Formats: sequence, C-alpha cells, structure tokens
Amino acid sequence: MEQDINITIIDREGVSHTIEAPTDMAMNLMEVVRSYELAPEGTIGICGGMAMCASCQCYVLSETPLPEKQDDEEAMLSEAFFVKENSRLGCQIQMTPQMEGLKVQLAPAE
Repeated sequence: MEQDINITIIDREGVSHTIEAPTDMAMNLMEVVRSYELAPEGTIGICGGMAMCASCQCYVLSETPLPEKQDDEEAMLSEAFFVKENSRLGCQIQMTPQMEGLKVQLAPAE
C-alpha cells in the first residue's frame, strides 16, 4: 500500500494548508483541493478535470519535479487569465509519492 504525502496548498485567501494527500487513490491535485474544501464549491474543477476550463490553475512554488505539460494543458493555459511561468493545471498533477513536499498556490478565480 502506498503512503500519504505531505503537500502545501495556499488557498485564494492566502491561507496556507499543509495536508496529507493519498497516493493510492489515483487523485489529482484538483481533486485533493476539492476533497479538503480549500476552494468554494463550483469554483474549481468546473470541467471535471479534463483540462478544459483552467479553474484549477495553480502556481507551483516548490522545486518538486512535475510531469511535462501535455498539449491540452498548454493550450488551456495559453487562454487562461492570471497565467505565470510556474502555472499548472491542478487536474494534470497526479498525487504520487514523487509529489512529496509539493507546494502550490491557487490562482485567483476569474
């Protein structure tokens, strides 16, 4: 059985939350944010995690190595608001043991 990892999520109010995220449930970062209710319901993961809305955009603040952006994530970020160099879509970041120590800040809601 995989173990939980510790990640830090700074919500849209600027409050930092260090939480345990399961690595054995095939969850992505957007789903973790929703399960911990770190963003108001209906403001994150609107497309259901299909990389089609950018409501789960976040800024990666740690040096955690992440998988390369796929074309659909690149395309969505090219159309999103508040995009920075370190922007990623939370729905595209799977919770794996390699994500231990990940620190992100949720991007402002549109």
